[in-house]
Amino acid sequence: MTSVLIVGGTGQISAACVPLALERGLDVTVLNRGSTSLRGVPDGVEVLHGDIRDPGSVREALGDREFDVVTEFLAFTPAHALTDLDLFEGRTGQYVFISSASAYETPPTRLPVTEATPLVNPYWQYSRDKAACEALLFAAHAERGFPVTVVRPSDTYDRTRIPTTGGWADAARMRHGANVVVVGDGTTLWTLTHSRDFAVGFVGLLGRSEAIGEAFHITSDFAPTWDRIYGILGEALGVEPLLVHVPAEDLAAVDARLGESLLGDKAHSMVFDNAKIKALVPEFDPTTTVEEGLRESVEWFLADPARQMVDAERDSAFDRALARLPGL
Repeated sequence: MTSVLIVGGTGQISAACVPLALERGLDVTVLNRGSTSLRGVPDGVEVLHGDIRDPGSVREALGDREFDVVTEFLAFTPAHALTDLDLFEGRTGQYVFISSASAYETPPTRLPVTEATPLVNPYWQYSRDKAACEALLFAAHAERGFPVTVVRPSDTYDRTRIPTTGGWADAARMRHGANVVVVGDGTTLWTLTHSRDFAVGFVGLLGRSEAIGEAFHITSDFAPTWDRIYGILGEALGVEPLLVHVPAEDLAAVDARLGESLLGDKAHSMVFDNAKIKALVPEFDPTTTVEEGLRESVEWFLADPARQMVDAERDSAFDRALARLPGL
C-alpha cells in the first residue's frame, strides 16, 4: 500500500484530495497544526500534529518515518522549499509541490497555456515566489535526483468560497441591489476548477514514477467570461446583478494588494491545455460546471448566517473604485 504524507490536508484544495486518496486505497497521513478548520479529516486518516514553519516540531512528529509520497500544500517561498528539502530529502520516493498556474507568463502570449509556457509574472510576488520554489526543487532533482513533481492549480474552489474578486462581498452586494465590480470589460476568459475535480488528477499522480521530474497543471476545461461567472452567481442567488466594469489599474490605485493579484492573474484570459495530465491520469475529466459549483457555494453560505462574512476592506476598495468612475 502506497503511504502518503499530506502537509496541510484541510484547505480548499487539499481537503478534497485526502478522502479520495483514502478511497483509492492509499495509506494517508496528514500533518498539520491541528487548528480548527471548516473541513475535517475523514476517519481512517492518521493525523500528526506539527507546524511546517517549525521544523523541529515536524521532526518530532515524524520521528524516523519514511513515506512513499510527501505532498506539500503549504510552501510559498524559496525558504519554505529549502526547509522541505532539509526535512524530506531521503525520506520519500516522491515529493509533490503545489505551485500555481499564476506563475505562467502573464499576460500569456498565446492560449491555451501548456506546461511549456514560460514562468514569467512581472505583477505578482506570490507567483514569482512559486516559480522560484520550482526552480530550486528542479535544480535539486537535476543535481542529486530529488524526486520532485510539480502541480500547478489555477483558481480552485470548494463550497466554502465564492470564486469571484470579492467572494461573499460580491454576493452580498448583489442581494442588496448594489453595484458589483467586475475587473476589466467582463470578456476575460477565466478557468474555474472545483476541488473535487482537481483531486482526481492530483491523486492520480501519487506514486507515479513517470511524474517525477515533471510539472503538470490541473484545471478544468470550463472557462466562461467574468461577466458570465457573475451572471451565474446572480442566478444562484435569484437576483439580476448590477455589474460595473472597472479596469484592473483603477482597482490597483485604490488597493495595491488587490491590484497586484488582479494584474498578476485575474485580469488576463487564462485557458489551459490539460493534455499532459489527462495522458498520465486518463480518469481526470472535470465534470463540475461553474453553475453547479456556484450553486453549491451559495447554498452553503445561505445555510448559516455566520458564514456570510463580508471582507470589509475589499468591500471598501470596491466603493472607492466605483466613486472614481464618472457618472456613478
